[in-house]
Amino acid sequence: MKITHGELVTLNPWVRRITAPNPGPLTGEGTNTYIIGRQHVAVIDPGPIEQGHAELIYQLLTAQGCTITHIIMTHTHPDHSPAGRRLAELSGAPQIGKAADDQQFQDELFVADEELFDGWQLRTEEFELQAIFTPGHVSNHYCLLEKNSGLLLAGDHLMNGSTVVIVPPSGDMYDYIASLEKLRQYPIAAIGPAHGEVVAEPWAMIDAVIAHRMGREQKVVQALAGAGEQSMAQLVAAVYDDVPEAMHGMAIFSLEAHLLKLKRERRIEQRGDCWWMAKVTG
Repeated sequence: MKITHGELVTLNPWVRRITAPNPGPLTGEGTNTYIIGRQHVAVIDPGPIEQGHAELIYQLLTAQGCTITHIIMTHTHPDHSPAGRRLAELSGAPQIGKAADDQQFQDELFVADEELFDGWQLRTEEFELQAIFTPGHVSNHYCLLEKNSGLLLAGDHLMNGSTVVIVPPSGDMYDYIASLEKLRQYPIAAIGPAHGEVVAEPWAMIDAVIAHRMGREQKVVQALAGAGEQSMAQLVAAVYDDVPEAMHGMAIFSLEAHLLKLKRERRIEQRGDCWWMAKVTG
């Protein structure tokens, strides 16, 4: 199903989607806002404040006789949560989410009326949602599982067509891999990412993302094992040699996340901008 901006698209009997007109290198075709329910609805990731997206969501839903009862954020990056404030003004619905531990690349004005937590649930006559705490992309990230359809509203935990950028300190590669593995305990039938089309084969995607990240980690280890001490600039060129050099400025964030994961596992050591393999003892 082709992504179109500003249209209410039905994905299944319980879930619809509106895509914001904010395409770009980090947002793909735009941020997907998901509408859960038919008459009394929850809005997931209302999106950016620009371009009248909040007003459009409200107009499209009220034209169909819908009442917005909840506004839920998977996390608080500026392309996900800012429109929630305007949508709350228009609808009177509470904003539900969790503020970030730091303000790097965050929606600094976000304030939750109700805080999400792992296992939080919203049950109505029309649908049932469950929050799954999935730190990694950022420390305050949650996925939402729509239980009737098994559709996982994945936020930026998983993207269709690209891997997500992980920016320390709020982004954490160790937590990211653990959060991907955590999803295996849930009855997920499909994935609705915040960027890109619905993924019909969720486990194939999850396995592929884990394999990709572990493959990238192995390139870090190989680069350090073969050359001794390396700076971030040296490593990004070696580890991301398959990525256009113009994207290395973003790749260096995920590289740092890989390095910090390996350091946490005591496999490498660091002094300033220099990294090297830890000595094996015993």
